[in-house]
Amino acid sequence: MSRTETDSIGAIEVPESSYWGAQTQRSLINFAIGEQRMPLAVLHALALIKKAAARINGRIGELPPEIARLIEQAADEVLAGQHDDQFPLVVWQTGSGTQSNMNVNEVIAGRANELAGKGRGGKSPVHPNDHVNRAQSSNDAFPTAMHIAAVQAIHDQLLPALSELASGIAEQSDRHANLVKTGRTHLMDATPITFGQELSAFVAQLGYAEKSIRAALPAVCELAQGGTAVGTGLNAPQGFAEAIAHELAALSGQPFITAPNKFAALAGHEPLTALSGALKTLAVALMKIANDLRLLGSGPRAGLAEVRLPANEPGSSIMPGKVNPTQCEALSMLACQVLGNDSTIAFAASQGHLQLNVFKPVIIHNLLQSIRLLADGCRNFNEHCITGLQPDARQMAAHLERGLMLVTALNPHIGYDKAAEIAKKAYTEDLSLRDAAIALGHLSNEQFDQWVKAEDML
Repeated sequence: MSRTETDSIGAIEVPESSYWGAQTQRSLINFAIGEQRMPLAVLHALALIKKAAARINGRIGELPPEIARLIEQAADEVLAGQHDDQFPLVVWQTGSGTQSNMNVNEVIAGRANELAGKGRGGKSPVHPNDHVNRAQSSNDAFPTAMHIAAVQAIHDQLLPALSELASGIAEQSDRHANLVKTGRTHLMDATPITFGQELSAFVAQLGYAEKSIRAALPAVCELAQGGTAVGTGLNAPQGFAEAIAHELAALSGQPFITAPNKFAALAGHEPLTALSGALKTLAVALMKIANDLRLLGSGPRAGLAEVRLPANEPGSSIMPGKVNPTQCEALSMLACQVLGNDSTIAFAASQGHLQLNVFKPVIIHNLLQSIRLLADGCRNFNEHCITGLQPDARQMAAHLERGLMLVTALNPHIGYDKAAEIAKKAYTEDLSLRDAAIALGHLSNEQFDQWVKAEDML
């Protein structure tokens, strides 16, 4: 069953069960590209904009009160997820996001008309353009939705998950603050370190990434809404930009403000590019953490084997009993995806032409995917790797005992050259440092005990 809907192109048949109208239906036909749907977070953000705009337009007399009420009621249903199946459009559409903006306009109007007893869809009494989209353009509504969706995802998903991971590693760092082991630089033996100190570096790296993310948020909280088509605010009432930013802040609980320059807010996406860069910083830190733990856990008999990673599942279909560092692998793979997403965002943001960047959907698609992957990755890695991680103290002690760079403690007493001679002799003849030092006559057994203490080298 279908019904006939119209737009400026003409009439088109739309499924009777759909709330959407002609423009959504044309997009389904014209942009049958891929399977990546426009993120629901963006569509819900658009619905929030429609609700805020209706409230303001109703308050200042730009909309009849009953029309404004119907739009708000329908928008609330969208925000509650009741109509998620009514947003079928893909990311690969017009670069301004016009089709998705109209998809939201049509669904809200179609549902509002049903609430008014006039049947599903249509344009009366609520019109998708004249009423739901009043004082707006896709060119300012879509970038505003991008910013709202990004800020909400950062606050609701990523920052809590990042805090969980940092806290989990910090607990392990405190627990093993006095466990001395061999440090390594260039993947070669270096002077001693504690396992707690080693883990503390991870906590600090995550802390830096979090600061970078938080530092990028104020610019993302500046909204394009009110700039309408090209940034001039044509067809928006005086003060609309400030009023809707205030309304969106109140509705969302986030510190949104109106962008000081709407021309830049439509034509450029530097705030989201900077946020993506901060997400890239986090991905780099997570890659380092995953790789370090993968190295420390290598073995269990032919590697470093200083850390026991949780055995969550069998690691091989052919080698019985093999267990692999799967959590490290998953975390490093998603980090690669985030790095790739950042490159896509940078390319897309650089392609703004004149008064409008028309790569908006791909920017927000990649940004929200990065946020989701990082959030899920942090939470999953903490739960399935960090919490059950255990150091092998005996293996650490064995490596420390045989470590050649303990000789560094002798530098102040016998000089660099003699200390290097000891290290070389110990390595080439497979001796302990003590035996090599005594054999060379550079110090006594008692002096070695006095000067070479790993716990004093921390």
